[in-house]
Formats: sequence, structure tokens, C-alpha cells
Amino acid sequence: MIEQHKPGVDIAAAVRLLRAGKTVAFPTETVYGLGADAANPAAVRRIFELKGRPANHPLIVHLPSAESLTAWARDIPEQAWLLAERFWPGPLTLILPRHPAVPLEVTGGQESIGLRVPDHPLALELLRHFDGGLAAPSANRFGRISPTCAAHVRDELGEQVEMVLDGGPCRVGLESTIVSLIGPRPCLLRPGQISIAEIAEVLGCKLEIPQSSPTIRAPGLLASHYAPKTPLILRPASALCSWLKIMRERGCRVAVMALTPPQTSSEPAARVDRIPMPLQPQEYARELYASLRRLDAGGFDYICAEKPPATKEWLAVHDRLNRAAITPENSFIAGETT
Repeated sequence: MIEQHKPGVDIAAAVRLLRAGKTVAFPTETVYGLGADAANPAAVRRIFELKGRPANHPLIVHLPSAESLTAWARDIPEQAWLLAERFWPGPLTLILPRHPAVPLEVTGGQESIGLRVPDHPLALELLRHFDGGLAAPSANRFGRISPTCAAHVRDELGEQVEMVLDGGPCRVGLESTIVSLIGPRPCLLRPGQISIAEIAEVLGCKLEIPQSSPTIRAPGLLASHYAPKTPLILRPASALCSWLKIMRERGCRVAVMALTPPQTSSEPAARVDRIPMPLQPQEYARELYASLRRLDAGGFDYICAEKPPATKEWLAVHDRLNRAAITPENSFIAGETT
């Protein structure tokens, strides 16, 4: 599926706003971004203000092409050029040493910077006409569900954003894969549509996967992120029936994002809305955030996501669901006894 932007999109007006230090939300293949001139510290601070984002949480800078890398990063390794040639435009962010001219507001005070070239015709058209880098985190309140269509941006940020460019629903639906090229070995910081195996094949080496919090801060790595306001619970199919019984006894209304049919005819149906989700990981990813937003507005007491298969193809979906779900220390809310 190729994204098409709607007729009448005024790129020139968007560029004028960006050059004046204003914000413009625009589509990428992953999610909608809240864009501002990455070279303008005041404009970047406006992003943090609108999102309610901590100032030390770095932003990703979107570029019109790989040729722009040298204006934003220094000491660029050959590995970066290999990955850019293979995956850009596309949902891959590279963490590289910050160019001295890049404002520290963009990097959250770090000496590293996240860079990518998005794979969406409207985003690329905007970037080429702007002829610079756009800092663009997801166009939503910090920690909440990322937007995958223009209506999500308007619903959440309203008129605080000077312009929203409508490019239709996002094709990928999950944020980009993030790979750090700072240090002795490439390191996966955030999984996405581009897999570890694909990256390793290009680089000819394995990637490190941090077992604890990485030393480099990057977007989307907080334990709680991408979260609906309604508590989100994760359950394997084998545990759904017993959990739903507990919810029925409590009189709770629950939505289940289901991958399998009900296990038995005795599974409690009262006050339970069962929403079928795609069985393929890329299709599931594309629908995940829109489904969470729709259910979050449905007046449920809980949203329950049936855990997807524990395979590498589902890694990015697992990452987003785990961060969006309530934390183990709060699990008593959802009827846990341990």
C-alpha cells in the first residue's frame, strides 16, 4: 500500500510556518510526527512544551536524504552509510555522534543524535522544500498512544499545532527501529519493522541488545510508553478465560484484543467485547495504535491484549504492548494474586 496525500495539501504554507519557528504535524510511514525546525532551539523547545515531554528525552531528526547526514552527525562510520543505502528512505533511525552545530535541545543534552529519512511521499516533499532537518517525535502527548492518522493528531493536540498535513493512515504503524552506531559494536535500542536479522546481514555482524537500560537515551525506551488511559492488560490465550471470570465477578466491562477464538463456550461473554486482531505481525502493527485509541474511547474498565506469539517476527509488537501495559507492581489492579 502506497500512501497518498489528500489534494490541496499546502506544502509552501507548511514550510513558511516551520521557518517561522512554528510546529507542523506530518505523516511518515511509521506514525505522524510533530515537526519543527531542528536547527532552531526555540522551535524545538515548543515541541517539548506541546507534548509535555521531559527536556532530557531526545528527539529524532528527519532528513530529506542520506546526503544530509554530514550536517547533523560527525565521525560517521562506514556502517551508517551501508545501512542508509539499504534502508533509507525507511523506518530505521541511526544514533550517531552529534555535529557541533546541532542544538543540544534536540539531543536531550547528549553528544549523540538520532537521524532518519522517512519513507512517505508527503514527508519527503515537505523535507525537500524545507531543505533542512525536522525534529519530529510522535504528534501526541508524551507517553500516550502514537497517532497513525491526521484525526488522531487533531483529537489529541487540537489547535495547538499550527498545521496538520493529512497523508492518510500510516503504512507501518509502529515507530522506527533504532540502532546505535556509537561504541565498539552496533546496538539495537528499539525494535521496529526492520529486523535485527536484516540489519545484521547488511553489517556482517551481530547486534548487541542491551539487557538493562542503555547508556544512550533514545526515544521510546521508557518502561511506560505508548499507553492508553484505560489500563491495558496482557494475557496469554490460556489465561484469558480465568481472568475474564474475575472481571465478570467484579462487574468490569472489558475489551479483548483477540488473536484466537474463545477457548471454551464457558468463557464469560457478559460485559466483554472481543475485537479480532490480525494474525500477521505487520498487519497487527499497522492496526495496533488505532485499535488502542478506539477502545480507549469506548468506556471500558480494562483493555486486554492477548499475547502474540513469542517469535522474532513479533518482537516490535511485543515491545510496544509491554510498554503500554500496566506495570507488574500495579498488577493487583487487574485481578492478579501474585
